[in-house]
Parts: sequence; C-alpha cells; structure tokens
Amino acid sequence: MNNFVPNEDNVRFLGRAVFIDGLLRLAYSGSGAEFAFEGTSLSIVVRGDDNIEKEDSSNLPRIAVFVNGERVVDEVLSKPETTLEVCSSAELRECTVSVVKLSETGNSTCAIKSIAVSECGNIIPTNKKAHSIEFIGDSITCGYGVDTDRDHHFSTGTEDCTKTYAGITAQLLDCDCSIVAKSCHGVITASTVDGTKQNWGIMPQYYECFGSGAGCINGIYPESIKWDFNKHRNDVVVINLGTNDYTYTGDNPERLDEYRLGYVDFLIRLRELNPDSKIICTVGMMGDELYKTIECAADEYTSKTGDMNVVCYRFDVQDSADGYGGDYHPSVATHEKAAKKFAEFIKSVMGW
Repeated sequence: MNNFVPNEDNVRFLGRAVFIDGLLRLAYSGSGAEFAFEGTSLSIVVRGDDNIEKEDSSNLPRIAVFVNGERVVDEVLSKPETTLEVCSSAELRECTVSVVKLSETGNSTCAIKSIAVSECGNIIPTNKKAHSIEFIGDSITCGYGVDTDRDHHFSTGTEDCTKTYAGITAQLLDCDCSIVAKSCHGVITASTVDGTKQNWGIMPQYYECFGSGAGCINGIYPESIKWDFNKHRNDVVVINLGTNDYTYTGDNPERLDEYRLGYVDFLIRLRELNPDSKIICTVGMMGDELYKTIECAADEYTSKTGDMNVVCYRFDVQDSADGYGGDYHPSVATHEKAAKKFAEFIKSVMGW
C-alpha cells in the first residue's frame, strides 16, 4: 500500500481545514479534503478529538466520503481512530474523492490522519473552483436536524451541511464552499429562553478562528488556531445570523438598536478581513422579524464607510407543507427551495 499524508501536496483542503502536527484538522461543517484518485483500493484513517470515547452519542463527529459526487461512506465517529473503507476493486479506477465533515464544530472535531491506496495507486489535489462562497450562520446553516423530524432534538448524527441551503447553493453554482456556523449563536447573543443576554454564543467572537468548541486534538483547541484570511479569499461572504438574536431582542426598540449596532460593527470587521468580497446579509428561514433591522444596519454601514459592495436578501419563511427537521428546523425540502432562489440571486448580483 502507498500511504499519503493529507497535506497540500496530496489533497486540496475544503472549507476551514488546517494541517498541524501531521493531521488535517476539521472543525466547522463542510471542512475536509478532495483529491483525484487512481488505483484499485482506497481507505482513509480518521481520528476523533482527545476525549471522543467520553463524548455523549449526540456530540460525535459525522463524516462522509463522496466518490464522483456519490456518497459511499457516512459514519459517526466514536473511537479514537477509524478506518473508512472507500473502495476496493480488481480494476484500475480513476475518480474524484471528497472527504467532508457533516457535523458542526461546537460539538465535534476530528482529523484526517492518512490516506492509503493500492501499491500502483496515487492521489493528487483537485483544482479549485472558479468561485468561492463563505456562509456565516447558526444551526440553520449547520443543517441541524435535516435527517430527522420535528419531534427529535439535537444530535450531530442528524446534521448534514451538504443538504442545507449553503451546501446546495454552492453545488448549484459550482463554487467552493466554506461554512462558519454554530447552533444557537447570533450577532450579539446566543439563543435565550428567558430574555437574558447570552454572551457565550456570539458568532463574531469565533469568526477569525479555525473553529471552536471543546474538542481538542493533541491538546490543541480549535479556537486557539487563527484563520489566515490572506491565504483564503472568497468571492462572496453570506451572513445568515439573527434568528437566535431575536429571542433576546424581540421587538424591544433598545435591543433592536443594540443588534443593529452590533451588526454594523461585524460588517466593518468582515470588510477588513474580506476586502474584495461581495457581502450578502440575510435572514428569514425560521422567521424574518429582524430583516428590516438588518437592512438598516447595512444602510448605516454603507453610509458610514461608502462601501457599496453589501446587499441584503430575505429568505422565505419555511412552510409547514414542506415538513420540518429536528426541533422545527428547516427540512431538506425547505433548504432545497431556498437554495434554488438564493443561487439565482447570487448569480444576478455577481454576474455569474
């Protein structure tokens, strides 16, 4: 067998993936690796975080392997090390292989340790797509509960970012996709049940990190790794945050102002980190109550900075006729409908 280290010489990194200490680390949803494979057999060794055997079953990493776009492996990792058997054939194969972390960073981190191919085999990185989109969001963007129904609660095993509006939009536009999203998070607060502000769940605090959450690997926590924006540029940056903020703001004028000002501050920082990206501000799939406030924030930002490269988009609120995912999150049908419209909007504003 030929064993390959998953570094940039051998694979193309997908989303926010980083290579440290011989491991390609995956934290945020959609992170992974892609390569062209030639050979008769292929297996991939992946490992969980330092405490994976102590994790609750609802907080384990879910990972998938796609061969020429077809899902051939889908596994929830529960051991320190797992070998994913991708293919074994008597005949020589040539195909594109994508390894994608389906679950979110806050509850599950993992890493690709090695890629083994048949003695006559080889792997090389695929080429980047012509365009790239980054999606900043919450549980909706993570794909919370897309593989279950409304009566089931959170589990990483029912999350799948490839079935979300983000993953599908990127597929429809044939774009590379980066996802920076965490359940319960918002611009100024996490989701709250009693109206008090929850400072632990503010997405701008984590945006500049490789990932976040408790899952350290070899003692290194994902939020301790800074993301290099100079090496990773996106044509479009989408902000889909506000659903959780609304549990705090409601229609209270002072809290709406607090959200608006926090949104403006986040836009300013996003532009510093993404100087050439089109920024799209959106909300709506689980409620569009904050959309007008987002429009006001975008207008205020443009007036303050002169930056005309920011636009707003309102998602349709989910329809009960399309069903629900876990805890009334959007179903696959809802995500698919949203993605088709959103992809057309992006094409129109980008001229693609």
